[in-house]
Parts: sequence; C-alpha cells; structure tokens
Amino acid sequence: MGFVHHSIYLQYFEMGRTELLRASGGRYRDMEDEGLLVVVARVECNYKSPARYDDLIQINTRIASVSAGKIVHEYTICRDQTTLVTSTVTLAVVNRKGELQRVPQSLIDQYGESDL
Repeated sequence: MGFVHHSIYLQYFEMGRTELLRASGGRYRDMEDEGLLVVVARVECNYKSPARYDDLIQINTRIASVSAGKIVHEYTICRDQTTLVTSTVTLAVVNRKGELQRVPQSLIDQYGESDL
C-alpha cells in the first residue's frame, strides 16, 4: 500500500523514549543493570494522516507526568508541518520477575521537565 503500518509507530515511540532518556542524562542499560525494566502498560494512538515509506518524519516526545508508579509520555509524529499521529503511552517499572516496582527517584529527578 505504500503506507507505514500502524504497528511501526510503537517502534517510533520507543525510539523517542530512548532518545529522551539519553538527552536527560540517563541510559536504559543502567536501569537494566539494576534489575529494573520499563514496560508499556497502556497505549492510546490517534492516527490523523498516513506516513508513506521514505517520508522524513519528526518524533516529538515529552514527559506528561511521572509519579512513583508510572511514567506517561506524549508523542507527536509529524511530516513537515502535518501531524500524522498523536499518542500517549503509560509505562510501569518491573523487576526481572515481572513484579511492579516504584519508579526510581533518580529517574523522576532526571526527567523533570524534559522534552525532545
């Protein structure tokens, strides 16, 4: 069909999250080394206009909220000045056994008011 499949946007969101964490001075690998994993608990997507293969897109990622129990990111994916997708993704932190954990204070402090 020539369009980016809807499932691919979830990968774009993950790229945005990873780069936001990096821009905030963190590394996901450090959390994994501590035995903490960040998992997606909820995704809401609003597909407004399709992206086509080979389009140059921009992924805007921001922290909507961080609490002891969850991290909420908001995304806008654009091509030029056209908004293609908006999304809200809620993340939780678990240990290697899959047990829910508190969001580390260091991560809460790191994110502050970060946008990418």
